[in-house]
Amino acid sequence: MAWPVLVALIGLAGPAGAAALALPEGSVVTVGQAAAHGEARIALGPWTPGGLPLRRAEGAITVTAWRTPAPGEGTLGLFAGLRAQLLAQGYAILFDCADRDCGGFDFRFALDVLPEPAMHVDLGDFRYLAAEAEDAGTLVALLVSRSRGAGHVQLTRIDPAPPPSLPGGGPATPPPPAVDRPQPAEGGDGLRPLPRPAVPPATVTGPAAPSPDAFGRQIEADGAVALEDLAFEAGAARLGPGPFASLAALAAFLAADPARRIVLVGHSDATGSLAANIALSRQRAQAVAERLVAAHGTAPAQVSAEGVGYLAPRDSNLTPAGRARNRRVEAVLLVPPPG
Repeated sequence: MAWPVLVALIGLAGPAGAAALALPEGSVVTVGQAAAHGEARIALGPWTPGGLPLRRAEGAITVTAWRTPAPGEGTLGLFAGLRAQLLAQGYAILFDCADRDCGGFDFRFALDVLPEPAMHVDLGDFRYLAAEAEDAGTLVALLVSRSRGAGHVQLTRIDPAPPPSLPGGGPATPPPPAVDRPQPAEGGDGLRPLPRPAVPPATVTGPAAPSPDAFGRQIEADGAVALEDLAFEAGAARLGPGPFASLAALAAFLAADPARRIVLVGHSDATGSLAANIALSRQRAQAVAERLVAAHGTAPAQVSAEGVGYLAPRDSNLTPAGRARNRRVEAVLLVPPPG
C-alpha cells in the first residue's frame, strides 16, 4: 500500500534505534500512554476453549491508538502496510491472524484494548500481530480494525527493562525469558504462525464450577448462579464441546424436582450496540438451554432462554477484566407454579 505522505512516526527499535513506523496522512492520535515500568501481555496464538496463549513481558510500556482516514483497501491494506514496515525494520513476526482465525469475540476481549472511543474494534473485521525486534528484544502488539468512515490502529510496545546493578556497580545477569524467543518460520516471509514454545505460555481460564450440592444451595439462596466455566466458540454463539461441570450441576438440580423452572439469561459487556449485544447474549443462552436438553436430558419445559446484553453489569466495563466478568450466562430460578 503506497502512502505518499508519512505523518505519524513512532520509534520502534529501542531507545537507541532510529527506525520508525509511518501511518497514513490524516491519522490522528486518540490516546498515548507511557509507563517507565510495567507488565503487558502479548497473545501468541488464537483463542481456544482452553484459553489464550500469552507471553508476559516487563519493561517500559507505550500504548498508542490512532484514528486514520477510511482505508481504501480495507483493514488488510492498512495492516499489510504496517506489517511490512515492521519486517523491514528487523522485527520477527511471532503470531498474526485475522478476526475469526484469531478467535473472534473471545480473542478480542482477552486482549488489553483501549476503551471506546480511543480504539474501536469491529468483531467481524480486525487484524492482529505480535512481533519482536531480534537485536533489541523490543516486543510490539499491533491491532487494526475499522468503523464507518475510519480506520483504527493500536500499538503496544514493550522495551526491555535494563538489568539491575550489582553492589559493585556491574550489571546483574538477566533472568532467562519466560518463553524462548521463536525464530522466523522457514521460507523467509516471517508471517506464518510459529511453533509453540516448549514452555507453555500463560493461559486465561475461568473459575471452577461449584459441586452439584453447592450449586443447589447457592441458586436457592441467591436466586441465580452464573455458569462461570462455559466456553463459547470464538466469535459465535455456539457452545464449546465441554464437558462443563456447571451444566451437570444445573441438570442434576432440575432433575431432582420436575417442578423447578429456570431462565438462562445471557449477558454481554458494553462494547457495540445494545441490539447486537442483546441478540448475541440471547443466542448464547439458547445454546446453553439446548445443551442441557440434548446432553443432560433436561425437560424442555424446565428451561427457557433470554438475553439482556449489557444492561445488568456486575463489574466495570472500563477494564478488560471487568468486561470479561460481564460476559456470562446466568441461571435464574423461577417461583414454582401453584399446586
